[in-house]
Amino acid sequence: MADREEMLVIPYRQLSTEALRGLIEEFVTRHGTDSGYTRGSLEENVAMVRRQLDAGQALVVFDERTQTCNILPAETLRKDARKPF
Repeated sequence: MADREEMLVIPYRQLSTEALRGLIEEFVTRHGTDSGYTRGSLEENVAMVRRQLDAGQALVVFDERTQTCNILPAETLRKDARKPF
């Protein structure tokens, strides 16, 4: 994961419906990652991530270094924020 200085949290409600859906779909279908979203259908997995975003358990982040968006567990960012510089 990038340094926290390079990560911007993006309020997901500011994304268009289409952009958010595309980001979530890309996230849950990503190959080579252990996202844990492999048991259900695409619709079930998208709905699960959306619920996590709504509950504040997941966040949309933009990595300034790689110029990419990702979805991360909120707890991961909280743990990273506690690390000293």
